[in-house]
Amino acid sequence: MRSLSFRNVVSLLVAAGLLAGCGTSSNTRTAGARGLLSPKPSASASYISALQGGIVGRTGATLSGSDRSRALEAEYRALETTASGQTIPWKGNDANGEVVVNAPYQVGTQNCRQYRHTVTVDGKEATARGAACRNSDGTWTPLT
Repeated sequence: MRSLSFRNVVSLLVAAGLLAGCGTSSNTRTAGARGLLSPKPSASASYISALQGGIVGRTGATLSGSDRSRALEAEYRALETTASGQTIPWKGNDANGEVVVNAPYQVGTQNCRQYRHTVTVDGKEATARGAACRNSDGTWTPLT
């Protein structure tokens, strides 16, 4: 058996790394956009978009896109996995906040939760209250 040179090993590792980023996807917009250095979208990204802006929008606070994403991620985590009364804090670039959920309850066949989202921007605090129900596909829809 012949041993590989250091150069060959490095070449194989580089090729393997490049090929690891390859794949097929029905989403042509993101399939080619993801490279070796680009992070994959969060596994919960589709669940967060299903929140339709959550209740953080009801606070009246003006948030950057990244701060809004952090706020919605906190809402999703709170609704999905948090015990009643537990706080899920989040911190963005220009704002921070916390989400607190109440105990789950049933509406027909859906699990629902009431929750509160407090946002602080420039030292000013705003709070919104609302409820969301969990759909059969695992997403949450805020009640209006």
